[in-house]
Amino acid sequence: MINKIEHIGIAVKDLKKSEELFQKLLGEGPYKNEEVYSEGVTTSFFKVGQQKIELLAASNLESPIQKFIEKRNEGVHHIALHVDSIETEVQRLEALGFEFISTTPKKGADNKRIVFLHPKTTNGVLVELCEDI
Repeated sequence: MINKIEHIGIAVKDLKKSEELFQKLLGEGPYKNEEVYSEGVTTSFFKVGQQKIELLAASNLESPIQKFIEKRNEGVHHIALHVDSIETEVQRLEALGFEFISTTPKKGADNKRIVFLHPKTTNGVLVELCEDI
């Protein structure tokens, strides 16, 4: 079951400059920075009430974030939804006709297991399902 919006992911070119911008906007700095080697990104998390904003910067030229920025520039990259069980949600959503980039969960940032739905089945929005580890 999907219980909440976990975070909104924003692709950025310069993590330090974007952290400064969001610190001014939100009134406090990030609570966590983390490198996710498997995805080729460095992340920075800000709390906004019970939800979060995740800034994502490419850590290499092959990163999906680097390709996203080259194609679309900086901006909203994905919406992450918190679930109790990724496997259950993958089965449920596949049965409803949703397609996934991969149905095999992998370790993501902020102590989560993640999978992504393909944007062609979610009105062009990249949707991430997150489960606490």
